[in-house]
Amino acid sequence: MRVSEFWARMDDEFGAAYAQSLARSHVMAALGDRTAVEALASAVPPREVWLALCAAMDVPEERRHGRPDPRRP
Repeated sequence: MRVSEFWARMDDEFGAAYAQSLARSHVMAALGDRTAVEALASAVPPREVWLALCAAMDVPEERRHGRPDPRRP
């Protein structure tokens, strides 16, 4: 996962405004007591950050790999 995909999933799951706030303020033990922004800046892989956020925010398992694209069959 690229950082751009991380942010796209954040926006899709939480909405653009809340995604930014959440990524900057929610400290997670799974990321070494860092926020998502701090973890990404420390070179933690974006997928690891995304999955930690999903777990912390109780994102359903079926949405942890992105929402289905309605344009695809």
